[in-house]
Amino acid sequence: MNAAAQGIKKINIEKYGSLLALAFLVIVSTIVYPRFVELQNLLNIMRQVSYTGIIALGMTFVIISGGIDLSVGSMAALSGALAILTLNALAGALSTSPEWIAVALPILGAAVVALLIGAFSGFLNGLMVTKGRIAPFIVTLGTMAIFRSLTLYIGNAGEFRSQSPAYGAMGMSVILGIPLPVWIFIFLAFLLNILLNSTRFGRYTCAIGSNQKVAQYSAIDVDWVRLKSYIIVGMMVAVSAVLISARLNSISSTNVGKDYEMDAIAAVVIGGTAMTGGRGTVWGTVVGAIILGIINNMLNMLGVSPYLQGTVKGLVIIGAVFIQRRK
Repeated sequence: MNAAAQGIKKINIEKYGSLLALAFLVIVSTIVYPRFVELQNLLNIMRQVSYTGIIALGMTFVIISGGIDLSVGSMAALSGALAILTLNALAGALSTSPEWIAVALPILGAAVVALLIGAFSGFLNGLMVTKGRIAPFIVTLGTMAIFRSLTLYIGNAGEFRSQSPAYGAMGMSVILGIPLPVWIFIFLAFLLNILLNSTRFGRYTCAIGSNQKVAQYSAIDVDWVRLKSYIIVGMMVAVSAVLISARLNSISSTNVGKDYEMDAIAAVVIGGTAMTGGRGTVWGTVVGAIILGIINNMLNMLGVSPYLQGTVKGLVIIGAVFIQRRK
């Protein structure tokens, strides 16, 4: 009986460990800084984590399948830059059209182009990993440099500025008191959670990450499943890029996307996804992203230098992986 109880306790800790860590962090943050629990501060945290959190949702699939993607930050900059260029081109071409067309179609066109660029970039990464048989770390390290270089070249190392006030208004919009990026983050988490837990693709993704050879012997098309996981993260990057560029109404070719890969990977690992692949949850990644957001928020409130935040994130990643290894 005692052994069974211990087993249940162990399972619960492994399953709900990130939630327990989140609850502990909220309590400590409230004690240290009572204004932490103010609604506006909590909404600001959620808005901030939504951008990298959306990317982390896609990264969850890649890591569960046994891969990794270091190019997401540079991919976000490229997708956002081309989205704004498309927006400006369509806004100019449709300037004499009825107002709703001149406003809506450029934004829609920008979103579609961003999604296509993100999906294609993810496809290229996945193709080189699956068909080229190149290690994911090497592939995405290379494309990280390529995507950033292309963005810098197209923008001449400057900014891409939107000519549509409606685009900026969309990025700052609030629905029922909650920022638009938060709604989209939650919606995509629901959608991808269903994809991971209730579809054949999700089961195959976990199987491949657990043991690729066994998955192949089970007649699973390993290359196709892994390729789709990279396409998914590319599309999530594109969604995030649209939201970021809309909020700022511009994209900096040098700064946008910087360290996004670290934040996304940290959120996934903190959420309980194994770096070795095979297991993980979408909601765990959501909790991991929120934990990171709270840590950043508290460091800012306590006046800790922003240059030290990378140190904290690095320690958190190392600690989370160490705990997984101990398990």
